[in-house]
Amino acid sequence: MYPIWETSLEVFSVRMCSQGMCDLSSLSCGCCNIYRRSEHHLNCDSPLLLHRFTLTYFRYNKARGRPTLFICGTDEYGTATETKALEEGVTPRELCDKYNKIHTEIYEWFEIGFDIFGRTSTQQQQNITQDIFRRLYENDYLIERSSQQPYCEKHKAFLADRYIEGTCPKCGYEDARGDQCDKCGSVDYGPLDLKNARCKVDPDVRPVVRQTRHIHIRLDKLQEDIQKWFSKASEDGDWSSNGKVITESWLKQGLRDRGITRDLKWGTPIPLDVFKGKKDKEIYEDKVFYVWFDACIGYVSITANYTQEWEKWWRDPENVRLYQFMGKDNVPFHSVIFPGSQIGTKEPWTMLHHLSTTEYLNYENGKFSKSRGVGVFGNNAKDTGIPADVWRYYLLKHRPETADSQFEWRDFIAQNNNELLAKLGNFVNRIVKLVNSKIYNSIIPDYTAKHSDPEFDKAKAEVNQHLERYLRELDAVKLKDGLGVAMDIAQAGNNFIQSHKLDNKLAANEPEKAAAVVGIAINIIYLCASVFEPYLPATSRSILKQLNAPFLVIPDQWKGDDIKPGHQIGKAEYLFTMIEPRMEDEWRDMYGGTQAERLKKEEEAAKKAAVKAANKAKAQAKKAAKKNPKSDQQNDDEELDKESEHRSVEASAKEGAEPAEPGKDPVDSITDGVQQTTLPTS
Repeated sequence: MYPIWETSLEVFSVRMCSQGMCDLSSLSCGCCNIYRRSEHHLNCDSPLLLHRFTLTYFRYNKARGRPTLFICGTDEYGTATETKALEEGVTPRELCDKYNKIHTEIYEWFEIGFDIFGRTSTQQQQNITQDIFRRLYENDYLIERSSQQPYCEKHKAFLADRYIEGTCPKCGYEDARGDQCDKCGSVDYGPLDLKNARCKVDPDVRPVVRQTRHIHIRLDKLQEDIQKWFSKASEDGDWSSNGKVITESWLKQGLRDRGITRDLKWGTPIPLDVFKGKKDKEIYEDKVFYVWFDACIGYVSITANYTQEWEKWWRDPENVRLYQFMGKDNVPFHSVIFPGSQIGTKEPWTMLHHLSTTEYLNYENGKFSKSRGVGVFGNNAKDTGIPADVWRYYLLKHRPETADSQFEWRDFIAQNNNELLAKLGNFVNRIVKLVNSKIYNSIIPDYTAKHSDPEFDKAKAEVNQHLERYLRELDAVKLKDGLGVAMDIAQAGNNFIQSHKLDNKLAANEPEKAAAVVGIAINIIYLCASVFEPYLPATSRSILKQLNAPFLVIPDQWKGDDIKPGHQIGKAEYLFTMIEPRMEDEWRDMYGGTQAERLKKEEEAAKKAAVKAANKAKAQAKKAAKKNPKSDQQNDDEELDKESEHRSVEASAKEGAEPAEPGKDPVDSITDGVQQTTLPTS
């Protein structure tokens, strides 16, 4: 066997700006942008959705037995972080620690399952970024530019665009930012164009104009090489169409040099050893790298924090493939600027192979809005009580791969009830319960007598046709289509047992035929556990627990005999539960107002529930006292007993699939390629 770095590898990199909690809105990952400003919601730039989609492709490759690495982390530097830290009255480090923890908790509930969830504020990030900068400097791809920028004389610092507020030169809005007007949406002006400009930190201070110097990367000089690389990579990697169009647009307009340093304190410091003069060193010692220069390098540094052998992933372009998933607004940074930086070092780098970008997921015929609290946020998804796998299914099925799509509560409920429950859940439950029954006593019957009969050939061929298409769609990163095919396999199982009228009567009158139907059906279920694993990991674990079987590597060809006669299965358990249609209006009302309104509703509901419970308890106590007078201590003891009994009933009520082994995925044990070396395994 070849060592892992000599085989074909897949790297899935995920970048997240950590200014806010992740929203469920962006639909892919690999390059996930997580902004530290608020909770994750379900619109299209959400890291949660980005992670959901990258995770699916990552788990698919692991389920095929391919060595893979799934990396992610918070991109913690930049103006947005400093601004948010000032607003909250904390240091940038404290802010990043806070939101890194929040991100981690949400991702754990959604079972994102990164190999490593890192961050960019590390020594490895500084070392690798500075090394790339030195190579670009040595190869003459950097140039210094002077410009005029707002300066705060009180704070003795240049002010980034977001630190400036004033009157919009377009519409007259008095609280426009230096980089964008939130009222009219204008972005085609600079901070010096604002009227009555003021410092965001101290509004009484009026900024003055001063000259500053910054280093730019010569993208114009690199354009020919970037163009050549893009033409080949986008074709070989079959990039998403909007990713191609956006990149082509940038290249067609002609690349210009772009600033890679900023007048900030929170960021990766610039290596002063490249400067010869003392004055230059003094100028740049108070500057840091611009976040969009070093953020993408975070993919590399997080890998370096995962394994000391990181170069075997990032310095082997012949054998390693890099897949990145993102919202379309982040395309140029990953298809032009980061590749340009790699090319400019004149060193061998693993570069982008496949770029998967999406359109937007809208909410109930409108748009998700963080500021107005409209939409479902990551913590809200958990609070609904609906298992993560149900969310995963719906969001993946509505991935806006080529056009905008809608999140609608009615559709969400219908797909749980009519697809997950009616098709997959009922199929699995019906067969497992039958094998659990007295007819078979949880033992798979000897199905060999009729397993190869021609009457079953059509069903086997149908399953294999679906499997072939499933592999084709997933290899092409068509995640939504692949999920549809996985459900087609489950429905093929339903059709198979219905067409052969599998029931107690068939088992009694034609035991050999019934055994063959059971044997084929149980093996279709086993295949379902594999093909649904990339999408619904908890559901897959539950199926494997019920089958009492290890994870099956997704095969090229399905024979229908992986679970043999005589195998003892586990006990049946429900994969999904019915969602009442009335929840549509309740959830729509709950997630349609501002976050303040939501909090007020929750507090009012809690107060009403508490009053109702207290009145009920008093009435019951009064009634009991009249019927059978007892001491206060006896009454208290009885109430405690009732409360304990009530808690035990609630604790036993579970929804969705439960893991066979909490914290461990079956797919983790089958990727032999990853276990061949000392590299940490996922």
